[in-house]
Amino acid sequence: MVSLALDSAVLAETYDRVSDRQFNHGKLLIEDLQISPGERVLDVGCGTGRLGAHVAELVGPSGEVAGVDPLPLRVELANKKRRPNFRASVGQAEDLSQFAAGSFDVVFLNSVLHWLPEKLGPLREARRVLKRGGRLGTSSAAKERPHEFEEVLDGVLSSLGLTGTAETLGNTTYKVTSDDLKSTLLRAGFEDPKLQIRTFTDHFAATDDVIAFNLASSFGNFLSNLAPEDAARVKAALE
Repeated sequence: MVSLALDSAVLAETYDRVSDRQFNHGKLLIEDLQISPGERVLDVGCGTGRLGAHVAELVGPSGEVAGVDPLPLRVELANKKRRPNFRASVGQAEDLSQFAAGSFDVVFLNSVLHWLPEKLGPLREARRVLKRGGRLGTSSAAKERPHEFEEVLDGVLSSLGLTGTAETLGNTTYKVTSDDLKSTLLRAGFEDPKLQIRTFTDHFAATDDVIAFNLASSFGNFLSNLAPEDAARVKAALE
């Protein structure tokens, strides 16, 4: 179970510094969406606003980017990016009622779906707020392509005799396969969705950096289901 209450100012600020992985994935998604000057764009799960601010530059002064995120501390940082055509607000992917139907040319969810236990509702909401002929883009961890760190963490948990897996302990908790995602997109009303599985290589200087990245990216959920002493054992074993 993912909790939004575990986020903190330190985690939010850390995420703003270390989220190059998500930012770079997002820039590839934005390239695929071919966003143009003057378009109105919605960033669902905007986090600290790095990608939203980038898109604001692409749409220019005649365009507009709105961001929503359920974590107030990250929304606060997003609005400190001070782009005149980018504004973030607290909101949930499951309920975009603050926006009228047909409001946006583009809606995107970058590194978001794997945090949502239920995908159909959010995707239907994205469909509702899109203009006729609008584009949806989403990037997410693929269940059929586990990250190497997850395999390492699973091995550590097993060796320590602890219950759980990397996926259930706050590391991209609700992943889906590409087939399941395509099926859900079709059910949400999107015609002929195009999916691509990409492979990325992540580089970290030290184990502490990996742990800090996972804690900040999971807004404090990483290993939170373990007793504190067990979480400490896992961190020590990872070093």
